[in-house]
Amino acid sequence: MILLVCTDDAGGMLFNRRRQSQDRILREKILSLTAGGVLWMNEYSYGQFRDGTAEGIRVDGAFLQKAGSGEYCFVEDQRIDLADGRIEAVIRYCWNRAYPADLYLDLEQLAARFRLVSREEFAGSSHEKITKERYVR
Repeated sequence: MILLVCTDDAGGMLFNRRRQSQDRILREKILSLTAGGVLWMNEYSYGQFRDGTAEGIRVDGAFLQKAGSGEYCFVEDQRIDLADGRIEAVIRYCWNRAYPADLYLDLEQLAARFRLVSREEFAGSSHEKITKERYVR
């Protein structure tokens, strides 16, 4: 499975059970990236994609357990076990800002277990700069 995660500079993902931010252009890029494949998420995350234009989205509370090889998982509000051998890659979208957070992606473990293979920046609808980083085992 390939994880898609949005974080702030410190790896923060969530604060007080709410996402730190969201961005329309980022959602479009995620849908373009996953087009023709499967994109797993839970009901909370699906709230961003409800407009009905996305195909291939599967919504399930246990999506991290159900996702198969090569399938994408958009993770916003769950702890991520980077030691899970089923994780083939992690795509991190960084807001390039510091937000309050109480749920984090462990950036030290990410660097220890995965190798950064690409980095690109793009302008979002709500953020001047969003950085996309792709990590593989």
